[in-house]
Amino acid sequence: MKEIKRCPWAGDDPLYIDYHDQEWGRPLHDDQRLFEMLILEGMQAGLSWITILKKRAAFREAFDGFVPQKVALYDDARVESLMENKGIIRNRRKITAAIQNAQAFLKVQKQYGTFDSFIWSYVDGKPVINSLENTADMPASTPLSDRISKDLKKLGFSFVGSVIVYSFMQAVGMVDDHMVWCGCHTRNRG
Repeated sequence: MKEIKRCPWAGDDPLYIDYHDQEWGRPLHDDQRLFEMLILEGMQAGLSWITILKKRAAFREAFDGFVPQKVALYDDARVESLMENKGIIRNRRKITAAIQNAQAFLKVQKQYGTFDSFIWSYVDGKPVINSLENTADMPASTPLSDRISKDLKKLGFSFVGSVIVYSFMQAVGMVDDHMVWCGCHTRNRG
C-alpha cells in the first residue's frame, strides 16, 4: 500500500494519523458528532489536540456519548463527579461550559431544526476549500470564524472564541485546510 503525503502536523502518532486521514477536514453533518466536536474543541483550549484525542474515549463515557439532551441536564453533583474523573480534562469552567453549550445547542436545534443546518449555513452548505502550501499559511481564525463566534455567544454558547470556532470548522470539514499537496486534501481524494 502506497504511503500518502500528509500535513506535517499529523506526525507519526497512529492516533493523530488516523484522525488526520479519516476525520479532519471531512464534512460532518451529524448533530451529535457536531456537538462532540464543539465540546472537545472547547476542552482543547490551551492544550494540544493529541491530549484531547488520547482522552476522547474517556470524554465520550463521562459525557454520556455527547448526547446533548443528557449533558444539558447535568447538575452540580454531576459537575463534581466530572471534576473527579482523571480520564478527562478537569477544568470546572470547561465542564460547566459544556453543559451551557448543550443547553444552547438544544435551543438552536429547536429554532433551526438541526444544529447542522444552522452551522453549515455559514458556508452555504459547502466546504471552503483552501490551497495552503505550508502550515505557516494556515490562519488561527478568520473573519468568518469571528462572526460565527459572536453569533454563538449571542445564542448562549461559551468557550467558543474565534480560534476555537476556526478549529471546529476545520475539524468538521466546513473548511478544508489540508495542505494542497496532502493526499487528504479534497482535490486529491478520489
